[in-house]
Amino acid sequence: MSWNFGWRPYVPVAQRRANAARQVAKMAKGGKTVSPVNLKSRAIATTFWGKAWCDNLEAYSDFANRLPRGRTYIRNGSVVDLQIAEGKVTAIVSGSELYRITIQIKPLAPDIWKCIKTECAGKIDSLIELLQGRLSEGVMRVVTNQKNGLFPSPSQIDLDCSCPDWADMCKHVAAALYGVGARLDEAPHLLFQLRGVNPEELVSAVSVAEATQQTGAPTSVPGLSDAELGDVFGIELASPSTATPALPQKRGTVKPTPRAAKKVQAKAKPKTRTKPAKKRPAPGKKSKSASRLAQ
Repeated sequence: MSWNFGWRPYVPVAQRRANAARQVAKMAKGGKTVSPVNLKSRAIATTFWGKAWCDNLEAYSDFANRLPRGRTYIRNGSVVDLQIAEGKVTAIVSGSELYRITIQIKPLAPDIWKCIKTECAGKIDSLIELLQGRLSEGVMRVVTNQKNGLFPSPSQIDLDCSCPDWADMCKHVAAALYGVGARLDEAPHLLFQLRGVNPEELVSAVSVAEATQQTGAPTSVPGLSDAELGDVFGIELASPSTATPALPQKRGTVKPTPRAAKKVQAKAKPKTRTKPAKKRPAPGKKSKSASRLAQ
């Protein structure tokens, strides 16, 4: 295509990378936090959440024609910055020049989220298990369902790119969408942040409920810290005290003071009488009894 029809001249990959590196260095020097997407292999995503995101994109015919060019861009390192926030993805993709992409994603509907939590109740034991994708087949079917799962449908995604391509799903946007899948490999919690839901709400609390029924109060549960347990019950759990509790006193009794205690002990001691010792006469003097015998 000619430049006169609005198309930029083709720029080789090596030159695009060099241009992108210069721009990234310039932005970093200006204080901007830059987070490029660097794949470790040809595979865009390798974990459950990353692959599930990419599979969901490729399942929609609306995106099918434009996604292949996006895969090329993500693999050659053209996504020089990708930021994921609640309901929004922003990216900078290197093409003939640097293009800025904004992807708005609607939050997950409350009724769908409630349905997901109901379907997953008691089937996910820990937050770590959830984020690592170590889920049962039934749970995986629930969270990846196209209509009522965690991933957005095309109608919930609003795309915008600064490039001259008239299509909403240009290759730069496609690269950014694939970049989200790659980023979920490193930080799967960002999917829940993107959809505006809390992943901790999917963690099973069945064992906590059973412990409460048996003891009448929340106790420690394997897999849940005191903070997590407190979140389940909406209370703050205090650490057990090591001090020895004071014994209850009988009604009507008063604890004696130290002085009173000494007086009581003194009265309790039995009195013993001792005979006075007889005085011996001084040397050279005779006692009265001895003088009488001498007479």
